[in-house]
Amino acid sequence: MNKFFLIGFGVFLSLLSFFNKAKTTTVNASPIALNAKSVWVDSVYNNMTLKEKVGQLFMVAAYSNREAKHIDSIQQLIADYGIGGLIFFQGGPVRQANLTNRYQALAKVPLLVGIDAEWGLNMRLDSTSRYPYNMTLGAIQDETIIESIGQQIGKNCKRLGIHLNFAPVVDINTNPNNPIIGVRSFGEQKNNVTQKALAFTKGIQSEGVLACAKHFPGHGDTDVDSHLALPTVNFSKKRIDSVELYPYKKLFKKGIAGVMVAHLNVPALEGQKSLPSSLSYNIVTSILKEQLKYEGLVFTDALNMKGAANFKAPGDIDLAAFLAGNDVLLFTENAPKAIAKIIEAYKSKLIDEKRLAHSVKKILSAKYDVGLYDYKPIKIEGIIKNLNSESSIELYGKAIDHAITLIQNKTKNTFNGDFEDKIAYLSLGDGNGEMFRKSLSETIEVEEISGRNIQQILKKIKPYKTIIIAYHRKNSRLVNDISKTDKQMIESISKTKNVILDVFASQYCLKQVNLEHVESLIVSYENTEISQQISADIILGKRKAKGRLAASI
Repeated sequence: MNKFFLIGFGVFLSLLSFFNKAKTTTVNASPIALNAKSVWVDSVYNNMTLKEKVGQLFMVAAYSNREAKHIDSIQQLIADYGIGGLIFFQGGPVRQANLTNRYQALAKVPLLVGIDAEWGLNMRLDSTSRYPYNMTLGAIQDETIIESIGQQIGKNCKRLGIHLNFAPVVDINTNPNNPIIGVRSFGEQKNNVTQKALAFTKGIQSEGVLACAKHFPGHGDTDVDSHLALPTVNFSKKRIDSVELYPYKKLFKKGIAGVMVAHLNVPALEGQKSLPSSLSYNIVTSILKEQLKYEGLVFTDALNMKGAANFKAPGDIDLAAFLAGNDVLLFTENAPKAIAKIIEAYKSKLIDEKRLAHSVKKILSAKYDVGLYDYKPIKIEGIIKNLNSESSIELYGKAIDHAITLIQNKTKNTFNGDFEDKIAYLSLGDGNGEMFRKSLSETIEVEEISGRNIQQILKKIKPYKTIIIAYHRKNSRLVNDISKTDKQMIESISKTKNVILDVFASQYCLKQVNLEHVESLIVSYENTEISQQISADIILGKRKAKGRLAASI
């Protein structure tokens, strides 16, 4: 393996040997340890060609569920262009680990490997544990639980050879119709979002995995998906500074490793009409790097997203993003073309050596921080077991137990398990609710009601005083409105019966439902067997609802 970091500089090797254990952070490192880092960074940088330096700026999309042609293309980018890193998307953990080892063996400088694991590796990979969505975590009042989740996700990332998690999302979701953020946000209140983000970041970075806050300067109040078009944020500079930027300022003080810049049109911060924030020098350099004094890694959001890709052609957009001040260019559509464009700009003096060294050395510093100066291949044996530990399942359950929220409860329901009469149970939505029904039936007599239409249902429930209506979504991330039929069912039944409505989905799905006559409303957030069991326990009086709604309906 012909790696630059094995260059035999005597002083570097002696320093490295002495501080070999200081692999994960240099925030509080001694001057000698910092010197070991700078020696390594400088030695690698000074032995690179211009093409290899420019290659370090790029993190390319990689998949472990694609064919040989895709694998060959990644290998070529590593071997011929010296790209700096990979961001993995869909696939499986064993396949990804094997590919990572294969790709790392080709790299002259070890690759920085990243992934979107906002709710754990399960966001991208099969056969892995998942954790609650951020909106669920936003309801939890004990932030040590969020820190533990961040730490566990960090352990899982490290086990899979991942050095960087593009999380947490710190967008303040003040628009319930936001099509792309929604439950990926911790909520609509800046203080709550910030505290949850701080806890998550502390947890993941304690494992030596880099966290990356997104989507700067704030994607929470948009009604357009930046994967499809360019959203506009029409707030004043004062409002953006006091709300959208609030979490970033707090995270910067605590040493978060990275920031991802979104593709947004923000007229208050950028005078050029419809210039995406990711391509704006004013936003990336003047505000983020200079005014906010952020010194960590600055990533673009994926450059294939239409919010940016519609603005410039492949290659040109990468150059524009680098000129704006971004350090790492993520998910480029054409890496060879983009590398050639930046080399051309360097040779024509549009980019000087200082600017190039600024970003490349930051990238190398991050690689040092995660221990890549002493790279070791991933051990494949036991990886599935390690990523699906019993403690992960227990932690998910603990989080759900602290998140489920009793939003309203009028005088009829005491939630002590003392139901005088037989209860009717109605399941709505497209998800499976069998565990919820089963859990209720173990303690109380429950009669499941079904019918082809509202009239049939209303007729069948006449003998019952209390109706438990459970709304289950197959994909509880979705924030779409509840169906017209289910909406009418809830509203009609609640006018004449004591209704306990339990929602195993985002609270946003209820925003068009008239809840005035609903006696009791519980939001259980996620349609999993664990959440169904815990929520049933709350109705039966075996547990108390502990959560607090992080975003209003």
